[in-house]
Amino acid sequence: MTDQPQPPEGDVPVKPTSASRTTLSHIMTSHDTNLLGTVHGGVIMKLVDDAAGAVAGRHSGGPAVTASMDEMVFLEPVRVGDLVHVRAQVNWTGRSSMEVGVRVMAERWNESTPAQQVGSAYLVFAAVDEEGKPRRVPEVVPETERDKRRYQEAQIRRTHRLARRRAIKELRERRAAEGIDD
Repeated sequence: MTDQPQPPEGDVPVKPTSASRTTLSHIMTSHDTNLLGTVHGGVIMKLVDDAAGAVAGRHSGGPAVTASMDEMVFLEPVRVGDLVHVRAQVNWTGRSSMEVGVRVMAERWNESTPAQQVGSAYLVFAAVDEEGKPRRVPEVVPETERDKRRYQEAQIRRTHRLARRRAIKELRERRAAEGIDD
């Protein structure tokens, strides 16, 4: 595992982290609430997926689909009247996949207090062509020390995702070989 992006292969384009970074903002209303009177986690997750999808599409220069979401963390409840800012950026790229990091911030719509972090998530997107087949994505080039740290952490998460997938596949194959059908 490397700590920094490797030089691009052949004619693979590169894009800096800032090229596709974006913020999606939305005021939470009573239509967004759950039974406890706070904003439903699913509403926040949709905003996270929307912002991450926009970033993935911008970075890859075309359609990109959500492949997985992990480490969705809710730190504080979001309330009606909160102005929610969903900040997203590409942290890491592979051949056709990208990890997008998302930070969710909230502030009262009518106060001048600073926004506070209320959630975060990491999503993996796959760039696809018109037929839904994987297509090559530009390599992301971290620009700041924070971007470099995020790149390195994304590599660790990728290693863990792949190891988990392999371990589950092996377990299922062993159980099937033993005649255990579940």
